[in-house]
Amino acid sequence: MASIGARDRLIVALDVPTIEAARALVGKLGAAVAFYKIGLELVMSGGLDLARELTRGGKQVFLDMKLLDIENTVERATRNAAATGATFLTVHAQDAKTLRAAVAGKAGSTLEILGVTVLTNLDASDLQQQGIGASPADLVAARARLAREAGCDGVVASGQEAARVRAVVGPHLAIVTPGIRLPGDTAGDQARVATPEQAIAAGADYLVVGRPVTAADDPARAAELFVRAIEAGLAKRTPA
Repeated sequence: MASIGARDRLIVALDVPTIEAARALVGKLGAAVAFYKIGLELVMSGGLDLARELTRGGKQVFLDMKLLDIENTVERATRNAAATGATFLTVHAQDAKTLRAAVAGKAGSTLEILGVTVLTNLDASDLQQQGIGASPADLVAARARLAREAGCDGVVASGQEAARVRAVVGPHLAIVTPGIRLPGDTAGDQARVATPEQAIAAGADYLVVGRPVTAADDPARAAELFVRAIEAGLAKRTPA
């Protein structure tokens, strides 16, 4: 993945309620952004049609659906997601059955399956509420290993765990990292955050950024700041 340019590593989250708002953001960002995330909020407002529109226009799309269901449902949902032309689709990496069903569903397409390890808004106390005694870092590593063994193309993990995940999954699986903030930015509702430079230097391949770009007075300029930070992180990486 060393050949991926810094701009193509930035995924801007279209976490807005309507297609009109999403289109307006894409228009403001223009050539500054090549990759967009469409999550559940926008999907419920016609986001799959927008995904098709963006891919036809030469943009890449990350469908952040976080699937978790019986195998038949996951496989068929994945097949439909692949038909949009999306690059990435997320599936919760909680069990091998779910992950393998998604891998089966994307067969014959270019869609890549990402196993979601532990959401970046969760900390150890949240996991304890779920009856999980492992630390977030240990659980991330275990689920990353499960995703690799199930045949996933990558994982979603915070920048704080990127180095450990890279050691688990090896050099070829993608690490997609949300919870990214520039130095001095507030964490908001995120519990495990990292700067873009830290995450990329630690082994992350793609960074998902929402409000720091989309809520900025000048979204295109904000996106450029993240691209420059990604370039700085790549320069700090230890050669493989």
